[in-house]
Amino acid sequence: MYRIGEFSTLSKTTIKTLRYYEKEKLLIPSFVDEETSYRFYETMQLLELSKIVSLIQIGLSIDNIRNILNGADLKEVLSLRKKELEIEMSISEDQLSRINYLLEGRQMKYEVIVKELPEYVVYYKKGVIKDYSAITDFILGSAEECKKTNPNIKCIEPDYCYVSYLDEEYKERDITIMYAQAVTEMCVENETIKFKKLEPISAVCVYHKGAYDKLGDAYSFITKWIEDNNYEIIETPRERYIDGIWNKDNDEDWLTEIQFPVRKI
Repeated sequence: MYRIGEFSTLSKTTIKTLRYYEKEKLLIPSFVDEETSYRFYETMQLLELSKIVSLIQIGLSIDNIRNILNGADLKEVLSLRKKELEIEMSISEDQLSRINYLLEGRQMKYEVIVKELPEYVVYYKKGVIKDYSAITDFILGSAEECKKTNPNIKCIEPDYCYVSYLDEEYKERDITIMYAQAVTEMCVENETIKFKKLEPISAVCVYHKGAYDKLGDAYSFITKWIEDNNYEIIETPRERYIDGIWNKDNDEDWLTEIQFPVRKI
């Protein structure tokens, strides 16, 4: 048998590390002298140590390694670790793609963020407006109609509302839209106002500052970014109005967030 210092030299492992493995019950000395507290290891424990080190090098946690040494299914633990690595690689690839996008100078006016939109309960109304100038009236009218049926309804804080365009192609007149407003709970529906729950979803988002007639630039930019970065659009985009005619006198100060629900390809 070898004393801990000798075993440290033989295994190319520090004494501090060997003591840590002992504390975590990964590698227990073969013998401990009760009088001197000297620790002794056997040659065969080099194989045990080698297994521990190999599992650490593939990123398994101490708890996972302890479970394996105690008889847990190695294949199952490794499969879970493989999935973790695949997720980490996907995140790294996404970050690398976005860094390259910036380095190429292709991202100037708009800054793209990918975020998780939480679950919402919303009331919504679908309808046709004559042109884009009628959006504000449609939104205010939807709120009034909802209040008639549900006078005590409450919007969430911070506020979340948006408009989606439902036509299959861009139109400048007779535009089919849906307005949705997040509220605290499901309430009573009527002929025009409906309620639904929005599930959590990933979205690629940009902020557009300025008048609405320039939103097309933001849409063109974000759809190109989505294509270049291997995302797939899975739902109708949402226009979230943060600042507008109701609180800003100058349209240069209007702020709109465009949200594209997506998934990674």
